[in-house]
Amino acid sequence: MKPTLLLAAAVVLCAAAPAPDPAELKATITALVGFGTRHTASSATDPVRGIGAARAWARGRLTALGTDCGCLAIETIGDTFTGPRAPGGVRAEDVIAVQRGTSDPDRVVIVQGHIDSRISDSLDATHPAPGANDDGSGTAVVLEAARLLSHEKLPATIVYAVLSGEEQGLWGGQLLARTAKARGWRVAGVLNNDIVGNTHGIGGEHVDDTVRVFSEGIRAAASLDDDKADRGIGAEDDSPSRSLAKALARVASQTHGLKVFAVRRPDRFQRGGDHLPFLDAGYAAVRITEATENYDRQHQDLRTENGRRFGDTIDGVDFPYLARVAALNVATLRELATAPAAPAGVTIAGAVSDDTTVAWGAVTGATGYRIRWRRADGTAWTDSRDVGAGATSLALPHVNIDDHFFGVAALNGVAESVVTFAGVVARPAPGAKR
Repeated sequence: MKPTLLLAAAVVLCAAAPAPDPAELKATITALVGFGTRHTASSATDPVRGIGAARAWARGRLTALGTDCGCLAIETIGDTFTGPRAPGGVRAEDVIAVQRGTSDPDRVVIVQGHIDSRISDSLDATHPAPGANDDGSGTAVVLEAARLLSHEKLPATIVYAVLSGEEQGLWGGQLLARTAKARGWRVAGVLNNDIVGNTHGIGGEHVDDTVRVFSEGIRAAASLDDDKADRGIGAEDDSPSRSLAKALARVASQTHGLKVFAVRRPDRFQRGGDHLPFLDAGYAAVRITEATENYDRQHQDLRTENGRRFGDTIDGVDFPYLARVAALNVATLRELATAPAAPAGVTIAGAVSDDTTVAWGAVTGATGYRIRWRRADGTAWTDSRDVGAGATSLALPHVNIDDHFFGVAALNGVAESVVTFAGVVARPAPGAKR
């Protein structure tokens, strides 16, 4: 299929699908703020206030969606963690809903946000901590994605995850990454939504057309030999997570909802989120965050000082913008869950030659492949050529191997997989068992 035809198919799919509803997102965050505090160490048993009531509410919402479609398996996973922000230990629990894939269920795409909140003192589990944007917005995206996608039949499995323990030590992410490993999930990608609803920066700027996507280059889980191999082939900008970020940018360009500012570091400077445990476990994962942050509304006691307001309240959330962030998540989840798995073992040959040959392993369910390349001084793929399902190599005359980078994606007539970078040795593709 030609790139223009695949783009047209994607646009048709997006046009036919229902869009995220700002009113739904507002109702979710209103409910979350209503629990007073969602600090991980707040009450787990109070029916109306604290983390326990919030998690029960989220589970109820996912259960209702599952009952409606008959397609979601809901469960709560948990463990006790101890750290500087919980010296006495605390139980962190994740509520997850599994939408099992129709033909490739072991391949899994995860969308997640953390439901817990905090104020200035990370140990304060008592005072109000509304957490409207951090991370009520991310939780709202997860629930809205489940509402919109749960009625669709998709080849791969989608896991909708509401995490807790993020503010105390990224424990919800650790818990889910461990679960993925234990269950043998082939994780094709993790979309971590954290602080995604504000459009007014602390410096007065207003940005409502862009979202930042953070991704690692050098892989946290790589061995020293892996790092040497990546350095030798120039793969620093094409790790599985970086390729996932580029896929998000591609989907954004097709749906015209938001521009993606692809930030080439794992997270904001000296800060972290629940995607990092997935990187440590060797999975492709990115953090999605608003384009401009207001730090007066993050981790702050509710107060006013000299006319300056502090606190993460619901009036700081731009719901039309949040709906566009949710739309990008939904479109990307649909793309990743519909596309074939990314090719494995993608290699190149052509040293001391003016021609390059790209080779790859066949992918089950692929109806074709897209070979992509770019000049070695750029980061975005600029050229491509499509071949049929029976092909496992392609010669590119007069495309010099020294001056270009190469990659291959699998196609199925409707969607395109994440691109696997071409090297000189077989390396795991995103979603492959490690």
